Amino acid sequence: MASGRSHDRATGLLALPFGLLWWPLLGPIGTVVAAAAFLFGGLWLSPDLDTRSRATRRWGPLRLFWWPYRHWLPHRSLFSHCPGLGTAGRLAYLGVLVMIGSLLLMPYGSPGPDQLMNTLQQHWLSRRPLVVAALAGLEMSSWLHLLQDGDP
Repeated sequence: MASGRSHDRATGLLALPFGLLWWPLLGPIGTVVAAAAFLFGGLWLSPDLDTRSRATRRWGPLRLFWWPYRHWLPHRSLFSHCPGLGTAGRLAYLGVLVMIGSLLLMPYGSPGPDQLMNTLQQHWLSRRPLVVAALAGLEMSSWLHLLQDGDP
């Protein structure tokens, strides 16, 4: 199992090469999106959010939001360290937190959740290739982590 420093170093070294894979399809914007998602996935949305880790500390005061996630999942469980499922679970957990936060902070009389979801859906569908590049970056950074740990 690799150390947190090794995970961070590998993520930093491979983010740009991963992003450049998207250049022929999406040009410079796709490269930046894929590389940024790879970095975000490896440094902030790491499979090690189920422990007190460097990734958890990077969230600063917001790391408290990951406390339930860390206590619900044992380290290296299927739901944190499984390819595909782990990234999807962390994104779903983060999505629920963002939705709850936005509903709590939403002023009275602003658009309802249904209207916001429709707007987001239209926005994302019009940028589907970039969304795919971002999701691939998140997932590939997770795979890098798992390969370094010797999991898959």
